[in-house]
This record gives sequence, structure tokens and C-alpha cells, in this order.
Amino acid sequence: MSEGTDAAGEPEPFADVDREAVRTALIEWYEADHREFPWRETDDPYAILVSEVMSQQTQIGRVEEAWAEFIERWPTTAELAAADRSAVVGFWTDHSLGYNNRAKYLHEAARQVEEEFGGEFPRSPDGLQELMGVGPYTGNAVASFAFDNGDAVVDTNVKRVLYRAFSVPDDDAAFEDAASELMPEGESQVWNNAIMELGGVACTQTPRCEESGCPWRRWCDAYATGDFTAPDVPTQPAFEGSRRQFRGRVLSTLREYDDLPIDDLGHRIRIDYAPEGEYGKEWLQGILADLSEDELVEIENREGGTVARLRR
Repeated sequence: MSEGTDAAGEPEPFADVDREAVRTALIEWYEADHREFPWRETDDPYAILVSEVMSQQTQIGRVEEAWAEFIERWPTTAELAAADRSAVVGFWTDHSLGYNNRAKYLHEAARQVEEEFGGEFPRSPDGLQELMGVGPYTGNAVASFAFDNGDAVVDTNVKRVLYRAFSVPDDDAAFEDAASELMPEGESQVWNNAIMELGGVACTQTPRCEESGCPWRRWCDAYATGDFTAPDVPTQPAFEGSRRQFRGRVLSTLREYDDLPIDDLGHRIRIDYAPEGEYGKEWLQGILADLSEDELVEIENREGGTVARLRR
């Protein structure tokens, strides 16, 4: 198996990526600014479980309001377990939270915590799956966010991020392996929150790379090429002739050279490049300025003119 490929000769995700730099960039981005949800401000496994169950196929805005009312009405597993099940199901229906079975399972899970676990939640993903209605994803999420004791969370957002940024194949096992490899050991709480946030506000179906200040632009394959398709994004956004397309061409071209004078670069990335024309130096300098701000390209003014190179 050669360096950078797997046993089948396919490109290996992260082969040429500084994993520590990737991890640090994401965590710093998340900690500097992220959406504030009340369940992110607690490590109470009950409150987190309620948020996870409510969030299944329900818009986050509706969940936030319903979650606050639910926790106010039944603030502990003991109080939920003691409640009449019809009241819990009625709450679920009144707040349009999806299938009523989720309310029944949540009520039963609270009873299990009280009667079978002495009022204490299991702390591991496997242990949490002993609770009614708690599957692998929910068990791992609660273990991560309540106890910092989970594995890498892999949801639709995370798959989209890994597929675009590091060309991870559209395969569940590949996503699981890649997510586990990238997550720093012992930091499941902050890491899973951060990578899910990245998929939720930056690497959305319609990407918001610049607007969100995506911390992975310098490593991202999709950002370099302009191809933002993903498993849950079946059609490719139009980018023929766009800045995204030519940004990708600039990076691909500079990979072949130590550096290039700006006019040589221009002629290599588009056939109609003319230094003083509409698509000339001013246009290309704007693209290079964006790439320089993203720390992907370096620009140097020499006596003979301006040259560009990939940032090392």
C-alpha cells in the first residue's frame, strides 16, 4: 500500500493533512462563536436526552421552545416517570414533535432510569442503549454531551462535511472510520458539537464558506474545486464560470509550480485572459486576494512583477 492510498489503491482521507491543525482550527472556530442552545449549556443527561429525542426530524426552532416547556414541567426523570403517560403524549402532540412513540419511549426511559438504574443514567453509549427508544446515535450523543465519554457522532451534517472536505467515500463504514480517526481522544463533547455545528451553519446543503468563516477552507477539497455535491446534495450547484471555479483552477495550477507570475497564471486558468481586459489582472488579483485571506496562497511583489504560490 503506497503512501496516501488504501489497500485498494484509492486515495486515503487525511493522507496529506495535518490532523492536529485541522482539529485545532475547528475547535477554536466553534469556541469563538456558535449557536447557543440551552441543552449545550448543561451536562444533565436527562435534559440532553430530551433534546436529542425532540430533535429527530423536527425543526430546531420548534424544539427549543418545546424543550424549555417540557423541562419546566418535568425537570427530572423522577417527575417524568411519575407523570401520566397520556399527559406526556398530549404534550408531544400539542407541540407537533412528530411520532407519539417518541414520547412513550422517553417516558419509559425515565422510568427505567429511576427503577432499574437507581436514578442515575448509564454513562457509556452501549449502556445508554439499554434505555427504551435509545439507539446507537442517541446513546452516543448523550454519552458525548453529558459525560464527554462518546465516540465520534456521524449524522447527515457530519457525513456532508467529511465527504466535501476530505473526499471520504459515500459509505457508512468509511464515514464512521474517518470521523473516529479525526476526533481527538477524550474530547467527544466539544468535538462532536463543533463538527455538527460546522455542518449546520457552514457546510450546509448550500455552502456558506466565507460567510461562516469556515475553519477548514484551506484543506477542503470541495472549496478548492468548487464541487459542493454531497450524499444529501444530489445536484451540483452551478459554478461554470464562477469565482469558485477559477479559485479551484488557481489552486490546481499552482500545485504544479513553485510560483508563477500573475500573467502566466492568468493565461493558464482561462483562455480569454487579457491583462487589461475584463478578465485580466484586476480580476485575477481579486481571486488571489481572497485565497491569500484564506491562507491558501501567498502573493509577492517582485521587481519583475507580482508572483503567486501556494502557501506552505
